[in-house]
Amino acid sequence: MLLMMRSQLYRMATIRSSWLSIALFAVLATSFGVLEAYWWALFVGIGTFGISVLTVAQHYQHRTAALLYLAQPKRLPVLISLVATTVAVTWVFAAVTGIAVLFDDGHLMYRRTLFVVPVMAVFGAATAAIVRRSSWIFYGFALWFVLVEGLAGQMRWPLPISSYLDAARGVGFGRFFFIGWAVVALAGAVLALYKDLSND
Repeated sequence: MLLMMRSQLYRMATIRSSWLSIALFAVLATSFGVLEAYWWALFVGIGTFGISVLTVAQHYQHRTAALLYLAQPKRLPVLISLVATTVAVTWVFAAVTGIAVLFDDGHLMYRRTLFVVPVMAVFGAATAAIVRRSSWIFYGFALWFVLVEGLAGQMRWPLPISSYLDAARGVGFGRFFFIGWAVVALAGAVLALYKDLSND
C-alpha cells in the first residue's frame, strides 16, 4: 500500500493538471484566508473536495484504474491507498494555506479545519470512486451547493457542506454529521469497487 501511495504522490507531482489544480486551489484558499478565517475554511473545503475528486476520478477517465487493479488484484487496498494519499496531500494543503489565518487570531478555526479536512478528503475521494466522472461531480456539487444547501437549507440543514462548515466553526454536531456523510460515501465506494470498468 505504501508503494501505491508513493506512486500516486509521484503521479500528482508530475502530471500538470494535478499540480496546477492544487496550486490554483492553494492560491484561492490563501487569498481568502487573508480576508477571514471562515472564508479560508470554506475554500479549503472546496479545494480539498476538488483535489480528492480529481485524484481518484482521473484514474477512471484516463483508464489507468484497470492498470492499478491489474497490479493489485484486491481492489480495497487500491481504494485505501488513493484515499490515504488524498488525505495526506490535502492536509498539507490546508496547513500551508492557513498560515495567514493562524497568525490572524484564527487559531481555533485553523485547528478545527485541520481536523475536518481529512474527512472532506475521504468524502471527495469516495464520491469520485462511486461516480467516476469529475465533470459530473463538479456540476452536481455546484447545483447542490447553490440550490439545496444554499437556497433551500440556508446552510442550516445537516447536509455535507453545511456540516463541514459547522465542524470547522465548532458549531453543534456538525463534526458528527459530516463524519457520517463521509462514512456513507466510503461505504458506497466500497460497494462500487466491483463495478465493471469497461463503461468508464
